[in-house]
This record gives sequence, C-alpha cells and structure tokens, in this order.
Amino acid sequence: MIVFVIILQVISAVLGIVLVLLHSGRGGGLSDMFGGGLGVTAAGSTVVERNLDRLTIVCALIFGFTTLALALMFD
Repeated sequence: MIVFVIILQVISAVLGIVLVLLHSGRGGGLSDMFGGGLGVTAAGSTVVERNLDRLTIVCALIFGFTTLALALMFD
C-alpha cells in the first residue's frame, strides 16, 4: 500500500511540475505555443487554459492527499 501511494505521489509531483510550466507567464505560454495571437490574449482565458488550471488543481490535491497519507502511514 505504501509503495502505491509513493508511486502516486511521484507521478503527481512530476505531472504538477509539467502542468505549472505550461501555464502562461508574462511572455505567454500555452496559448502562444499553439499559435494564439493577440485576439486570444485580449479575449481572456481560453478553454484550454481553463482546463489546464483544473488539471493543475486536481494534481495538487492528489499530491496533498498522498503527502498526508504518507505522513499518517509512517507515524
């Protein structure tokens, strides 16, 4: 059981890093990478960016729950 939780935590950590790096910063991000121009930036967040936000939140929650689970298992 502990091995499964550790593997899940490592996967969620790596996936979280990748998802955070895909977010747009000051110079653009996911929308600019796939050919989005000024029209997309002026219109606000796209569906892809909102889904990216949701995936990042889910990944962060999984990481948090696995951290708590590991803390309780090793206590």
